[in-house]
Order: sequence, then structure tokens, then C-alpha cells
Amino acid sequence: MERLKGIPASRGICVGPIFQFVRQKLVIDETAVEDPDAEINRLEKAIEKAKDQIERIYEKALGEASKADAEIFHAHKMILEDPELLASTKKKITDQKASAEFAMMQTAQEFADIMAAMSDEYFSARATDIMDVGSRVARILLGIAETPSANLEVQSVIAADDLTPSDTVLLDKSLVLGFCTARGSATSHTAILARGLGIPAVAGAGEELLNVEDGTKLIVDGTKGEVIVDPVPALEEEYLQRKKAAETIQAKAMEHANEPAVSKDGVQVEMVANIGNVEGAKSAIDNGAEGVGLLRTEFLYLERNSLPTEDEQYEAYRAILDVFGKMPVILRTLDVGGDKEIPYMGLEQEDNSFLGQRALRLCLVRPDIFKPQLRAALRAGVDRNLKIMFPMVATASEVRAAGQVLEECRQELKKEGVPHAVDIEIGIMVEIPSAALVADQLAKEVDFFSIGTNDLSQYTMAADRTNPKVSDLSDAFFPAVLRLVRDVIIAAHTEGKWVGMCGELSGEPLAAPILLGLGLDEFSMSPPMVPVIKQIIRNLSAGEMKGLAEEALELETPDEIKELVKEKVPFITDLIA
Repeated sequence: MERLKGIPASRGICVGPIFQFVRQKLVIDETAVEDPDAEINRLEKAIEKAKDQIERIYEKALGEASKADAEIFHAHKMILEDPELLASTKKKITDQKASAEFAMMQTAQEFADIMAAMSDEYFSARATDIMDVGSRVARILLGIAETPSANLEVQSVIAADDLTPSDTVLLDKSLVLGFCTARGSATSHTAILARGLGIPAVAGAGEELLNVEDGTKLIVDGTKGEVIVDPVPALEEEYLQRKKAAETIQAKAMEHANEPAVSKDGVQVEMVANIGNVEGAKSAIDNGAEGVGLLRTEFLYLERNSLPTEDEQYEAYRAILDVFGKMPVILRTLDVGGDKEIPYMGLEQEDNSFLGQRALRLCLVRPDIFKPQLRAALRAGVDRNLKIMFPMVATASEVRAAGQVLEECRQELKKEGVPHAVDIEIGIMVEIPSAALVADQLAKEVDFFSIGTNDLSQYTMAADRTNPKVSDLSDAFFPAVLRLVRDVIIAAHTEGKWVGMCGELSGEPLAAPILLGLGLDEFSMSPPMVPVIKQIIRNLSAGEMKGLAEEALELETPDEIKELVKEKVPFITDLIA
């Protein structure tokens, strides 16, 4: 028996035989072509055929997952329409007399390498999408069938070096128990699809995974990010029982999804969702979310060739706000920077982009980006419960500067006679330790805080959460992080302000008792976790959890804290399968 440690990519447990998925390798001749114009014509026809194939895959994904998940393939079509990618490919054909397939794959590899080198996990994961699209065009040019070479006959756990979104969708889901890959990340589109399909998945389990013989039994724990090879019968039975118990409790939680999260001693907390588009909004409502704790606005800026207009942003924000009616929606202003390459923005490359001019820092020096977004948000917020939140805040002066720009936008809209929201709450993300340490000062400047534990953890622990070598250090359960959370909540409550959390920790079952005990007012998470965390809160006493939180913060390691929660709140063990 062997345990392989990876990255949790999609919650859940599965047990079954491994099937090593090996994608057919493309053998491309580098021989020079005689007629570049004819080769460009071949390329253009192949691209059109690829778009048709992607549209069919989109329709298939739509029938199996949510529309939001299926939109991944519309993003693939946009890659094929990228003028820089097309120009670079055609230039290779013209200048180097390269074949269309060779030029396509070489260009795709160059673009993928740029993405893979980025420090931001989301963008580095897009390298697989670019190679997926490039390979699709090359296969068409070479006359190779698009269907994956996997000939599944029995229900299996699919293992691979990495899986493309196309691989994931085209596989027969009735025969797929789970996914595990040697490479990849929790933010890859394959991981997103796996979550949408409800299939357990572990990414980044290492090269050893590829040496496991076909048919060997595996346990995939997508919650812990662990793959167990050839488990002993007793361990296999233990995991199957955990899987059954979790499914039963989660089904019960869904039955009560629309009921409020009120603890046994009468403390009610707000349960909202993290979303990034209209489809995410609908999923949030379906899962009992009481609003939006984090509306990511980056979706409007990615995979396009120019800044979205004010009107485009207004239409998108209004459509989301309309889904929620009078429920609160917190819009986070643009959170991009030097590590998120958006060519048309002309962002300067930085040596350490995580600590560079990003998010609010960027917006404050780029009013051409910031003001249209704020104007659009104010317009969309009319007769809706809109709140605006600024990310990457380090000092009170930044908050005041952002507030001044917002007021300028209000005055402009008033002067123009354009309807806009007047009285809206303004908040900030607390994700930099400096913000947590001066939370008492910042609380005087804003209406609320939302703690982003993903960045707060990596900045506090000086550990890049995208680097597997130090991933254990970026755990939000470290006492240093939890003590900052405690201090932020105390500082806010002292000023009569409320505190939410939109980092991964808020959707973590083992964290719920601690966060309730610390006095967190709002939990924001991925929509599917809303009913589960609600169910946990209903079975806890806030008063008792205060004692648990105090005890937890005196411990030294995340493992000690998690074990304490399991000991004091044993029913949670069934929920973390």
C-alpha cells in the first residue's frame, strides 16, 4: 500500500481500479512546405472545424454539468480567435515555411509556456487549455480522430499525466469514478469540470502515479488531496463508509438549504456565495445562498482584446444583481496585476508580481480602468442591495483614495442625470497582514471587512500557495493566520462593523466551529458548500464554540487544531469525506 500526496481538486471519495489514460502523441513533420498560402488556407479551415468540434463538446458539457462549467469551451473558441496567436502561427508558416500543424503547435507551446510561468495559479493553469486547443487543430490537420483513445469497459479511476478539459468531457462519465493526475492544479479547467460533475479528483499527485499498473485498486480522496494505491481491505471499507455517510448528510443538508443558519443558542450568521458570472448566481440561489459575498469581476476582462466598456460592465453586473433581487451582492473591484497578463492593458512585468502593482494598487493609477468599473457598478446598483469591496488593501490612505474616486464617479453620474446607487456599503478585503494589524484604523474607514484567507495565509506564512514544495505552510489553519482573523473580527466589532470571509477557509467544514466561535458574521463560499456549512452551524452552540476557538488558537500546528475540532465536534468527521 502506498499513499501519494496531491492537491485537493474536487471533493469526495471514490474507490476503484485505475485506468491509465494515455493520449495519442502527435508526430509532426518539420519539413518545409512549398506553398505557404495554401498552408495558411489549410490552417484556417482546420480552425473552423475545431470551432465546430468545440461547440459540440460545449453542448455535451451543458448536458452533464452547469452552463458556467460548459462555458470553458466557449473560452476555448476565443483562444482560436486570439489575433496574436493566429498572427504568430501564420508568421511561422510564411517566414519559416513551416507546416500548419508544426506552426500551430509551436505557437501554442510558446503561449502555454508564458502562462505556465506565471505565479498566479489561475493563469498558469490556462496553459493546459492553450495546448488542448492547439492539439485539436493539429489533430484535424493530421487527420487524427478527436475521440480520446481511452477504451473504458468498467467503472474506473482515470489517471493521467494531466487531463485536458476536452478529455474530461469526452470520457464516458458513467464509467468514470474519479480523476487523479500527476500534474495540474485545483484551478485547472479540468478540476473545475470535475467539481461541476461531482466527480472526486486529485491533481499534482506526482510521477509515481503513472507507474501504477492498470487495474490496481485506488482510493481517491478529493477532499484531502490523497491517492492510496492498493489499499488493505479494512482501509477500503473505512473509506466506503465515510463516502456513504457524507452523501447521506449532504443530501439531508440540501433538503434544508433554504433555511437560515442559526446556531442552537440562537446566533444567526449570513451564508452567501463566491461567484463569477450569472450562471454562478443561479447556482448560488439553488444551493440556498442568501446573497453574494464575493462577485469576481475579472471574468469581464479575460479572454478578450480590449477593455470592457462601461455599458458592457453595467449589463453584466445588473444581470447578476437581478438574480438576487434585494439580497446583498458584494462586488469586488478588478483584481489583476503584473502576474495576470492581459496584453491589452499594457501591464508592466514585475519580478515579484504577488507583491507588485496589482488589484487596488493598479486601479488607483489607472483611472481609465477603475472609473468605468465603478460607474458601471453604481448604475447597476439602483434599487438593488449592492456593496463594493476593494481588494489588496494595505493602508488606510489607499481606502480613502479609492473612496475619493468612487465619490468622483457618483458626482459625474449625478451631473449627467444618470440613475445610480447613492447609499451603498463600502468594504475591503483583508488579505495583507498589515491590514489585519491596523484593522482598528481601517474599521473607521469602511462599513465591513471580508477576510481573504487564501492570500492572507501565503503572505503571513511567506509561502507561495501555488508552490507544492511549501504548500503545507500556506494552510489557513495555522494559529498565526487564525489569530489575525480573530483580531480583525474584534477590531471591526469594536467599531460596530461586520466581518465576512470569502477565502477557502469559510467553506471548510472543520473551520466552521472555530469561525463561529470567533464571531464571524458572514460566510462566503462556493455554492455547493452552502447547505453543508449551514447544516453544521445549526448543530453547534456559538457559546461553546467560543471556548473551542480559544483553545484552538493556543495550539501550534494545523493538524493539532483539526484534530481538536474532530474531537470536540465529532459529527463533522462524517462531512469531510
